[in-house]
Amino acid sequence: MQPYELTLTAAAEEIRTRRLSPVELVDSVLDRIETTDPHLGAYVTVTTDQARRAAREAEHDITHGHHRGPLHGIPMGLKDLIDVAGIPTTASSRVRADHRATTDSTVAARLNEAGAVLLGKTHTHEFAFGLTTPQTRNAWHTDRVAGGSSGGSAVAVAAGSATFALGTDTGGSIRVPAALNGVVGLKPTYGLISRHGVTPLSWSLDHVGPLTRTVEDAALVLTALAGHDPHDPASLPGPTPHYRPDTPTDLTGLRIGIPRTYYFHHVHPDVENAVRDAIGHLETLGAQLIDIDIPMTRYIQATQWGLMVPEAGAYHAQNLRTAPELYQEDVRILLEAGQLIGAGDHIRAQRARTLMRAAWAQTLQHVDLIAAPSTPITAARTDQTTITWPDGTTEGVSDAYVRLSAPANITGLPALTLPVGHDPAGLPIGMQLLGHPLGEPTLLRVGHAYEQTQPTRPLATTA
Repeated sequence: MQPYELTLTAAAEEIRTRRLSPVELVDSVLDRIETTDPHLGAYVTVTTDQARRAAREAEHDITHGHHRGPLHGIPMGLKDLIDVAGIPTTASSRVRADHRATTDSTVAARLNEAGAVLLGKTHTHEFAFGLTTPQTRNAWHTDRVAGGSSGGSAVAVAAGSATFALGTDTGGSIRVPAALNGVVGLKPTYGLISRHGVTPLSWSLDHVGPLTRTVEDAALVLTALAGHDPHDPASLPGPTPHYRPDTPTDLTGLRIGIPRTYYFHHVHPDVENAVRDAIGHLETLGAQLIDIDIPMTRYIQATQWGLMVPEAGAYHAQNLRTAPELYQEDVRILLEAGQLIGAGDHIRAQRARTLMRAAWAQTLQHVDLIAAPSTPITAARTDQTTITWPDGTTEGVSDAYVRLSAPANITGLPALTLPVGHDPAGLPIGMQLLGHPLGEPTLLRVGHAYEQTQPTRPLATTA
């Protein structure tokens, strides 16, 4: 096994016991980037010299007894919405071609404090306003979409060109590309991880979270990132818990809600079968399955768009007036639509969100978490724009991807996606676990139990 193939947890243990140096690990991952990125396009910027310098510093510190913890010396990528001092934050857009951050975002500062090594910035769908990331190709099949908007981060992790990465999630932008590329993606509780220094898409829906190869890896990154930040007005107060999942796989007494409505409607049979098989496996570990109904489903799409589109339009209003030609057409149209949505519509969407949060809280009183598909289909072809379902309904690809992920953004609930199989074409399938507010420990425990009792997953086969 090459160092780039190691999970974060495994690499951290090798570094801690000095069987592997950070320099060896970073060099291996940088070589992997050189091999894979010409045909995958995960990175906007690769900071090779800076990464090698940071790896040497980590090696020196660890050798001299100053080991900072499990992220020390671990190479990672950051979605190119996340500021790092002295490095461009382009948001994968010509609008930001000359933008260079002067200070670190809170998450970059916390990762630096933990000793993680920055490899570079990963591609996003322009300003995170899309679900495909067209610059980047799926790590398993290059004629398929990477998913978005954190497509570059997901592909880098899946291909071994980052040991872990960060993304952002406004309507599924961590979970969708994670599911389509066969990695783990965590959208935490709203406000648990600071967004200070992260280019916004929609202030009331945006989240920052990790993309990793295993659930245990996600827990390690979450522990480093979570905690109050006075610079983010939405940041939650309180101490930071330790998120490393328990090793026992016994789920006896755990109540898992299985949706009768919404989450299995208009879902490809390959996806439904794989997710139901995974849920059945959780039952064999002792979990109790409880049928539930998802509340207020007819309002989900309208509420998501009623919040996201005008907030994005407000953020981009000045650039839309002065340089509309610099935006890609799909993003420009959405941003211009945001200018046409009145304050009354936005307020009504906020009222709907309040009612939806209350209804979901009522539903969650009966279960500890909900299990469902992460996406209704696997990775679409790059030239595919619509899906036609057996009942004749036609749905846009992006609409399909956001449909099952938006509820967790509207409600602010934590949601974890993890791989649970492949379709006949070899494309990954993801299962989504949704929990109570600050219920990350339960999600991580269940996801970890599933992983520990299933075969080990390889890196993406085309990378």
